[in-house]
Amino acid sequence: MHLTFATRPSALARWQTARVIQLLQAAHPGLECDEYLITTTGDRVLDRSLPEIGGKGFFTAELEDALLSGKVHAAVHSLKDLPIEDTPGIVIAAIPEREAAYDVLVSANHQTLSGLLEGARVGTCSVRRGAQLLARRPDVTILPLRGNVDTRLRKVMSGEYDAIVLAQAGLIRLGLETYITEVFPLDVMLPAPGQGALAVQSRADDAETLGLLAAIHDPLSAASVAAERAFLSGLGGGCSLPVAAFAEKNNGTIILTGAVISMDGKQAIRLSAVDKEPNKLGERLAELVLERGAAELLKAAV
Repeated sequence: MHLTFATRPSALARWQTARVIQLLQAAHPGLECDEYLITTTGDRVLDRSLPEIGGKGFFTAELEDALLSGKVHAAVHSLKDLPIEDTPGIVIAAIPEREAAYDVLVSANHQTLSGLLEGARVGTCSVRRGAQLLARRPDVTILPLRGNVDTRLRKVMSGEYDAIVLAQAGLIRLGLETYITEVFPLDVMLPAPGQGALAVQSRADDAETLGLLAAIHDPLSAASVAAERAFLSGLGGGCSLPVAAFAEKNNGTIILTGAVISMDGKQAIRLSAVDKEPNKLGERLAELVLERGAAELLKAAV
């Protein structure tokens, strides 16, 4: 059997695909795999922030097109980039064991968030990250930041920014942990739903590929991210919203914490809940934060 994987051309995307292939070949000795590189809208349009681009799937749509056309058997994504709704004919066939979900600060001068000078320029295109930064440091200036991991690191190290915020998982995967100045604890910055997890898509009717990918699926990671994504879905979906969530499975139950933060960081509705069923848990927590007034904060962010 031979599998072809769609992947984006960035170093991180290719690492992620190579990792999935490594896991698959360990589970299925003799399996042949290769990559099919695709440049997405999110890779091409770098002069605007992601919320400005609008729409959904700007890092995933072209990969899904290749999957549906039969050019590839599977596609590898950062799960947080995938729209909440599955594309007709495509399913998430596997979620491997999740990497760290935390956000981190990178500063050329090794300053933590509390140590940054007043008015410091902090780079991120995530409204979720920006809102939580302002909640702690309302004096900093949030500036848009696009590009792959190497580009972003180069910009902060050259002084274009005083600090930037990145996902810890990406830096770990690329062996760039030495750049991390501070790992934000969950009470300071709650991650994006699905952050740190990979999603491997395949066609819903491709039984052979589905069977092969099942070997690298991690049920614990899948349950956690399902709860987080159900929470996001209950709030209307979309990665451009100031919504954060993190879930952990413990002794048969899932503990989910979710938050909606105002764009200026001055208001936040943050709650936790516990359940055994991830989708039910996420939906219920979304209802609870909406009852507390989250709808107004979300409306102001659109």
